Amino acid sequence: MNDEHNHMLTIIDFMKTGHNTYFVKVVGFDADAEREFEGEVKFVQGMPFGDLIHPQRSYLSSTCREFVRENLINRYDTCQFN
Repeated sequence: MNDEHNHMLTIIDFMKTGHNTYFVKVVGFDADAEREFEGEVKFVQGMPFGDLIHPQRSYLSSTCREFVRENLINRYDTCQFN
């Protein structure tokens, strides 16, 4: 069994609104489910929210959901949305 996942994530657009809130639009590929996806994640005070990364609401595989969440947090923490 190959544990390597080849999930992909691309930032399509992002927008900063008042009070340090960011909306980030993404597209990508869920390697486990073998399908493309798109969605939006909202950052409020540095924390990501949205159905795309929510454990019970996301239609992504669990590994892809975590990949997306960690990737976005890393990008936020390195100021890539400024």
